[in-house]
Amino acid sequence: MNKKEVTYQNLSKWHRFLLIFISGAGSGIIYIPIYMKNVFYEPLLIGLNISNAELGFLSGMYGIMATILYIPCGILADKVRLRTLAWVGFVSTSLLVFWYATMPSYTILVLIFALFAFTTILLFWGCRYKLLRFSDSEENYPAVVGFSYALYGLGGLAINSVALIIFNATPDYVIGVQYALMFLGAVILALGILSFFAIPRFEDEIVTDPAKKFNINEMLTAMKHPGVWLASITLFFVMIVYMGMNYTTPYMTDVFLAPLTLVGIVGMIRYYGIALISAPLLGGIAKKNNSPSKTILVAMIGAAICCFALVFLPQTASFLIASIVIILVLGFLANGAYGIASSVLTETHVPPHIFGAATGMLSVIGFLPESFMHQLFGSYIDQYANGGYTIIFSILGVSGVIAVICCAATQLYIKKSLNQKENINLELS
Repeated sequence: MNKKEVTYQNLSKWHRFLLIFISGAGSGIIYIPIYMKNVFYEPLLIGLNISNAELGFLSGMYGIMATILYIPCGILADKVRLRTLAWVGFVSTSLLVFWYATMPSYTILVLIFALFAFTTILLFWGCRYKLLRFSDSEENYPAVVGFSYALYGLGGLAINSVALIIFNATPDYVIGVQYALMFLGAVILALGILSFFAIPRFEDEIVTDPAKKFNINEMLTAMKHPGVWLASITLFFVMIVYMGMNYTTPYMTDVFLAPLTLVGIVGMIRYYGIALISAPLLGGIAKKNNSPSKTILVAMIGAAICCFALVFLPQTASFLIASIVIILVLGFLANGAYGIASSVLTETHVPPHIFGAATGMLSVIGFLPESFMHQLFGSYIDQYANGGYTIIFSILGVSGVIAVICCAATQLYIKKSLNQKENINLELS
């Protein structure tokens, strides 16, 4: 194994693409078994012979453990080689998926989902963005992360489609779930093998000073950096809009009585199709104007307008087409803003040696809405029926406005930092 440390400049374009593929498409694939109920809800329910509440608790167990592990995963990413984190994360996840495919008891399933958090969050998530950071220059990071999200959507779409074909070709739910999981386990294992051979040893990817090894100071340093807080809070509100737009699916059914086939097509376009172009496009724009926060600011203005438009749109069948157009525009803007939100870390010049810790903090704060939004929004629909969507889209609109304010604050911080640097240079000269 080559022990030489390299930078992205020592790698070919093909090799750099391969690293972005591992981070992007790999992220879209490694989480499919965990969120399999989003596609195979009824088959899982019957195949695993568990109740709706038990199936929901499996996701809840994973979510709880993931939240706990976001911070240490960032610290670990600054102390362990990216190649090690990636290949061990993929391979250990594949082994859990194969165990999952044996259709074990519910108690064992709870254990498996708890362990999934260790393999996909503690190990893999910590290196997901950092691998992108080392695959290209800091200036190209917004475009790179945007492209990685296109690969994320493409990888998820492709593997889910094959899994669906495999499932439909089997005689019953139990066998279908088993074969689909075995296929997913094999693909994730292949990604682990690819990571082992493709990811090099990068310069400055870890702190080599033994005195600093496993020092909590990296996290404390990240917490003191204003750019980390600005990126994290921005992602928090972008995440609310990004996740909340999923409620446009039942909205079309409940409010406009749209046929399920049409709702499914719109949902697929919004979730997969748009994600393939929105994040790369907004990433390219962010690179061109050298400012992810400005790009997110404009996108969130548009998203907020879309959300408020849904609030005031008459809830009659004749406005179905208008709602679909608004929903697709909202999906484009929210997907794009979410895809490049982490780029605020590089825009505010968070140092590479604390980038893993910063990513952990970004994840804890930015993904926090996932722990409460679904239950809250569901209760609004249960309590107020169609009126619940008015409340939901109002919250999304306000969140979009707050995201705009966060981006404006980021611009002020960057301008202030540049002025301070210029003043220092003048004093030195």
